[in-house]
Amino acid sequence: MIKSSAVHPEKILTATTNRGKLREITKELEGLPFELLSLDDLAIKQQAPEEGLTFMDNARQKALFYSRLTGILTLAEDSGLEVEYLGGAPGVFSARFAGPLANDALNLEKVLKLMPDVPQEKRKAQFVCCLALCRQENILAEISGKVEGQISLEPRGKNGFGYDPIFFYPPLGRTFAELAPQEKNRVSHRGRALRQLRDFLAQSFQKGSA
Repeated sequence: MIKSSAVHPEKILTATTNRGKLREITKELEGLPFELLSLDDLAIKQQAPEEGLTFMDNARQKALFYSRLTGILTLAEDSGLEVEYLGGAPGVFSARFAGPLANDALNLEKVLKLMPDVPQEKRKAQFVCCLALCRQENILAEISGKVEGQISLEPRGKNGFGYDPIFFYPPLGRTFAELAPQEKNRVSHRGRALRQLRDFLAQSFQKGSA
């Protein structure tokens, strides 16, 4: 639980159990007058539906579900990898691409197995992040961020999570898993989306309009 120094800070429920995402969200929103709560902080075990056809559909569904459940201002996120050669897959199935019991290692292994001899110029991919901020029945903001790269021939690096070890970012010449957290956050899809959210929160709540 991250608390601000405000006397009675606004609470925001960050509706994810992914510890990597929680770290990145907390870091990007640090210093704002909000108290960030996780699902674990509130002992919430219910799982929101994720039946959308797009990342934003899923983010919206999760934000509405948990905000209705708690009455708290809720930030939900859905993100994943889109590989051009695979027709946009894994897409919204990124977290479970290798099946219902998938983990990070199995998911990225499946991607690599599906494109073993594909030349580098045809290994284009992008990470997409969509955020939805909701108060009970009202969606206050929908924000997205993207970053383009390529699928590497093999996993590289020990940092990050998810598909980071196989997402090669040409401007820095390394995979996301080879970047230090602050380097990744400066260029990543989630970092880009969260900086937009930070601006929205700072402006909207300062004016009292949200």
